[in-house]
Amino acid sequence: MVRSIAFIGLGNMGAPMAGNLVKAGYTVTGFDVAPAARQNATDRGVLIADSIEAAADGVDAVITMLPNAALVLEVWIRLAAIVRPGTLVIDSSTIDVEGARAAHRLLPGCVTVDAPVSGGTGGAEAGTLSFMLGGDIGAIDAARPVLEPMGGRIIPCGTAGAGQAAKLCNNMLLGISMIGAAEAFVLGEKLGLEHQALFDVLSTSSGQCWSVNSYCPVPGPVSTSPANRDYVPGFASALMLKDLRLASQAATDCTAATPLGAHARRLYEDFVVSGEGHRDFSAIIAFLRDYHAMHGEQTA
Repeated sequence: MVRSIAFIGLGNMGAPMAGNLVKAGYTVTGFDVAPAARQNATDRGVLIADSIEAAADGVDAVITMLPNAALVLEVWIRLAAIVRPGTLVIDSSTIDVEGARAAHRLLPGCVTVDAPVSGGTGGAEAGTLSFMLGGDIGAIDAARPVLEPMGGRIIPCGTAGAGQAAKLCNNMLLGISMIGAAEAFVLGEKLGLEHQALFDVLSTSSGQCWSVNSYCPVPGPVSTSPANRDYVPGFASALMLKDLRLASQAATDCTAATPLGAHARRLYEDFVVSGEGHRDFSAIIAFLRDYHAMHGEQTA
């Protein structure tokens, strides 16, 4: 039974996730290189260690939540010298599929799961994240009670790396659908439609999708969407670009045709290069409003 957990990576997602584990009764020891992240986690009841080794020594489980595959692999290599055989080790970062599989191979004596998340910082705070799990059946069963305090849905996706594969497919579609939702509202504006009127149609007709119904890119119709707080994320555009790049690379590696995914990646690349990477990914609507003027070309 898991009672003690090391949580490595206490950023905007990691700190609230670790805090929800504390609320569930686990003893959580965390580590992060950023002082602000450590303080945020401390305020949530997380014990702070001065190194990865100190955080992970003797614990029943380790969770990593890190920015990229290189850091995940670096941390898991260090964990290999620390953790006991049979320790549950979960990575909830979003990384490439091959990186996830490589991480599993680093800890053959442990119970390993790749478990990226969907739901953003709001889901992390509320404990309603969706976890997409890759690993063998025994590992997924062992991970479930640890993930439940942080998640609204826990979805087994297959063997090692399958959680990351599902996450990349999901976020590629999310990026595409947000651009589609934003284009619909931009067109509606040009045609003289009020935002609320168009929302009332889209959200109840065949155009409905999460990007409209739950995360509407214009202020007003959905009170909880970042559009109502000047596009403070949420899910930053730079992170969406990261995931679209991972999806494009995965598509290249397995020769899958994803032309809309590739175009969404290019649009978010332009948006981030313009200095808007810190804004929520739904703020792409502002970029699309000015697209014709910036490119000096017909849009259709």
